[in-house]
Amino acid sequence: MLQYVIRRLMLFIPTLLVVSMVVFVIIQLPPGDYLTTYITNLALQGQQMHEDAIETLKRQYGLDQPMYMQYIRWLWKMLHGDFGMSLEYNRPVSSLLWERLLLTVVLSASTIIFVWSLAIPIGIYSATHQYTIFDYLLTFFSFIGVATPEFMLALVLMWVAFSSFGLSVGGLFSPDFVEAPWSLARVWDLIKHLWIPMIILGASGTAGLVRTVRANMLDELRKPYVVTARAKGLPESRVIWKYPVRVALNPFISTVGWALPALISGSTIVSVVLSLPTTGPLLLRSLLNQDMFLAGSFLMMLSSLTILGTLISDILLAWLDPRIRLGDR
Repeated sequence: MLQYVIRRLMLFIPTLLVVSMVVFVIIQLPPGDYLTTYITNLALQGQQMHEDAIETLKRQYGLDQPMYMQYIRWLWKMLHGDFGMSLEYNRPVSSLLWERLLLTVVLSASTIIFVWSLAIPIGIYSATHQYTIFDYLLTFFSFIGVATPEFMLALVLMWVAFSSFGLSVGGLFSPDFVEAPWSLARVWDLIKHLWIPMIILGASGTAGLVRTVRANMLDELRKPYVVTARAKGLPESRVIWKYPVRVALNPFISTVGWALPALISGSTIVSVVLSLPTTGPLLLRSLLNQDMFLAGSFLMMLSSLTILGTLISDILLAWLDPRIRLGDR
């Protein structure tokens, strides 16, 4: 196991290097750059930008250099903790990310805990009570949850809250606390506004995980070792929780590492619909406006957490299921 972990960690750096190349090429693929988009928008508004100012901005952001030199400069700065300047906001990328990262982590972590704490027990209960009225009801609502797009659920809840109760469910704070400094009152206001986006973001994930856990549990409950354990007279609770549950959670554990990038990515479409101050809309805007340093830094952060999360998932999976062997063979 230790050799496997060391080998995976040694592959971490070259993998990130390749990912950084791919990310930089992708954000350079659209024709033009941020200045092209900016000049076009000014022209649409009837304004013109002098050539001297354009050349000055190109030299300032290194856009006058060849692509490989831009990549080397971008990578070298990132290695020293400098993610560059946002072309659109004219601010350091790190400050823009940290400004929204806390709220994104709070919302995403709450959603993940909500999904896990609800879906796993429901999936196990549904499998151990197959073909009962509760199983049919849970299956029905699971299919509804999987089939309903998150953004549509957000729009429906917004309409119901406003038309029936006169409430606005957009954002994470009341108007009085949007720009207020952090305090106990602001934290409590955040908690009061957190549950609606948490339910919206967790609806489809909960429904999908319920179906996965139920299907795997049903498969394990029919295995000979479960029949043997029951024949030996072991208590039903021990028969269920000691082995079938552990094995049934393998697909869940194999993807649990994906929760790391999910913590900072946020759900972009839902965040736009609900006007949530998370990192998702920031990434979307940077991609639309070709803000290459902001978009590239964001994608690199997601890639790093994905690779690290995959390693964590593999280690947890080997620890959970003794059948998995990570030897040199």
